[in-house]
Amino acid sequence: MSKSQSKILKSSMGVAFATLLSRVLGLVRVMFEARVLGGGSIASAWYFAFAIPNLFRRILGEGALGTALIPLISEAEAKEGPDKVRRDLALILMVLSAILALIVVIVAGIAIFLRNFAFNPWTQQVFPVLGTERIQLALGILPLLMPYAFFICLIGAIGAVLNTRRIFVIPALGALSLNFFLIGGLGYAYYWNWKGGDLIALVHALSYLVLFSGALQLVLMLTMLGFCGRFPLLKKTALENRNILSELWRLVLPGMVGGAALQVSFLIDRGLALFIGPQAVPALTNVDRIIDLPIGIFAIAIGSVLMADMSRTAAKGDYQQLAADLVFSLRHVYFVCVPMAVLVIFFWQPILRMLCLGGNYTESDLEATRYVAIFYGAGIPSFCALKVILPAFYSRKNMIVPLRSSLLAILVNILLNLCLMWHLQQGGIALSTVLASFLNNAILLRYLYREKFDLQPKLLCFSFIRAAVIAVVCAIGLYFLYPVLREKLYFHFFGEFIAFLALMALFGIGYLGLNFICGAREIHEFFGKRLHKS
Repeated sequence: MSKSQSKILKSSMGVAFATLLSRVLGLVRVMFEARVLGGGSIASAWYFAFAIPNLFRRILGEGALGTALIPLISEAEAKEGPDKVRRDLALILMVLSAILALIVVIVAGIAIFLRNFAFNPWTQQVFPVLGTERIQLALGILPLLMPYAFFICLIGAIGAVLNTRRIFVIPALGALSLNFFLIGGLGYAYYWNWKGGDLIALVHALSYLVLFSGALQLVLMLTMLGFCGRFPLLKKTALENRNILSELWRLVLPGMVGGAALQVSFLIDRGLALFIGPQAVPALTNVDRIIDLPIGIFAIAIGSVLMADMSRTAAKGDYQQLAADLVFSLRHVYFVCVPMAVLVIFFWQPILRMLCLGGNYTESDLEATRYVAIFYGAGIPSFCALKVILPAFYSRKNMIVPLRSSLLAILVNILLNLCLMWHLQQGGIALSTVLASFLNNAILLRYLYREKFDLQPKLLCFSFIRAAVIAVVCAIGLYFLYPVLREKLYFHFFGEFIAFLALMALFGIGYLGLNFICGAREIHEFFGKRLHKS
């Protein structure tokens, strides 16, 4: 393991820990959302409306803009110093703020228009598409939630700048504020007012909590910019330097098109799910939150660190080191994420039962997640690997190839949705997403291989297969043991929780122990001890 690879692993572990706190709170939030909002129309409206500002976050905040800013800021600082970075950042944030404000007004206006004109004045009838309770409620919530897109996109751009200063943990911790506020609001509703309360009034109150958390997080990020000496320099000369905008636009546009297409595909998924039935959107969303745990804890953490390191490596023209770092990162992604996929596939029911069942969330809502959980679980390694593969392109300012690959995968996803949803319902939507992700991975790796990057395919395949075989062996044994654990330890919710913790501990010990016996080098690299000769 080289010095740069050691830094990648060390830095990503800090981000992973910060993200773990956020994701654990996210699971607590899922528990309250499921029990308070249930798995029907109210939950469908809340999840769908909240997906719209998150769409812009992924496109403009954490997506193309943040990805393009890292190499540009790194290059500007290396050549002209921090003052140039501060002037460029001032101009970028001013333009971005204006664009975001316009987007907020347009989207909120469209939602208000559609909600008010669901009733056809000529025929004196309600448009069937817009007249359902869940769609009407979603259109009512959306104008309240849209300003969150303004805050969170600026936060994502500032977070990218902080990453160039090797500040990874604090931006990741900033996401905790949203979960804190939502858990507080949902917890109050659950313990004091949830049975007799007005759930429509509750989701409006939750929308205001979302806005407050976004504003608070933006203040935190701007404060961090000041501490590291990169606060935007608001001078007239900043407005005169427009070269940074043209360069940024050149890099952002392909990623923005691909990101926009990806998020439109996501909205199409959720839109189709709205028409499948009231349980479809909550089923997809609740499982998606669980799948986000491994993606956020490790894949996004290592991907964000890898992007900053690869940008510096690519600037030196050392593509051999870049390929070595990519292979190293993929091995560790497979080592961590393949067993997580196996866990979800084998134990989706106890996971969702523990997190969601109770209150307004019924056994029927739980059963609606069956195929969604199995298919999404199988896709975890692919979802995670993509977060590591993309920096190999973006760090070299190659935005076109990921764009083409993403667009093809999105087209395949939409076509598969239309074919599979009729038979598998929401499970078909999940399966389509997973198959499209595998296709995207294959195209990108094939392109890197054709560019003469030494990806060591035999080593990667061996790492994947070894992780999968060991994880399946452990899961099969525990699949028959878990009912015994649950029966022996069961006393209401906490007994099931303790049984599941025991299951996780046994799975982890078995997985790590068998990998140690098999001489997996990832064990040595994780724990920093020479457990075997490389």
